[in-house]
Amino acid sequence: MCNEFETFLGSSLNECPEGNVREAALYSLMAGGKRVRPRLLFATLEAYHTDVKKGYECACAIEMMHTYSLIHDDLPAMDNDTLRRGKPTCHVKYGEANAILAGDALLTHSFIHASKASLNATQNLQIVRELSQAGGLNGMIYGQELDVENDNMIDVFALEKIHRHKTGMLIALPLVCGSILAGKNEDVATWREIGYLIGLMFQIQDDLMDVTKTSEEIGKNAQSDRENNKATYVTLLGEIGCHDNINKIHATILTMISTLNIDKEPILKMIDYLINREN
Repeated sequence: MCNEFETFLGSSLNECPEGNVREAALYSLMAGGKRVRPRLLFATLEAYHTDVKKGYECACAIEMMHTYSLIHDDLPAMDNDTLRRGKPTCHVKYGEANAILAGDALLTHSFIHASKASLNATQNLQIVRELSQAGGLNGMIYGQELDVENDNMIDVFALEKIHRHKTGMLIALPLVCGSILAGKNEDVATWREIGYLIGLMFQIQDDLMDVTKTSEEIGKNAQSDRENNKATYVTLLGEIGCHDNINKIHATILTMISTLNIDKEPILKMIDYLINREN
């Protein structure tokens, strides 16, 4: 399934004109990574015994939006990072102008794939709306705005607000969309909250790895938050506090999953992978 989806993703810009911007967009889109969001979508579909291929268009849309956010997040005006997924960041390889345009292209193109996510027009509209909310000013963009203003003077509640929007909403999105594609709208609210919690757990893990692992191990610049004078879960809670919070969040996620009438094995396997990830 993963190889098949990678092929699908790699062909997603085939109809676009060749040039530096398409090349830069594909460079970042196909640079590897864990494909956490597509895998969460596929695990949700499997939990409802729905063919994962039904989620390819939607997963492509989400991965495009995620990749655009990484390209723009790495820019000199934002985090000014030079390494992403073990490779030079998009602006380092292709120049800042091409990187901005590549991010814009992926964001815009994500809606083409979202609009083709289902043969059901109502589901397509739901997914386009969910993608817009998760990636827009009510979601990831607002989180990024708050993150730009993050200066070590904030508390853990303000930090959670940042990452609920910046990370959590785009991680909740594939769970929500999987539920929609499976025709289970009654489960959407539960999946959304599970996604927020996974996003929080994911961010605490990232903050821990930023101070405990090397750039080579995590595939991006280590210690970048400290260099940018940003508060993190490690600076606010300490390493032990971070591990305690991860364990508490994990337990809450498992409790919420237990309330759903699904085949729990696919999503539990994905949660297990995330709790034990090393990069």
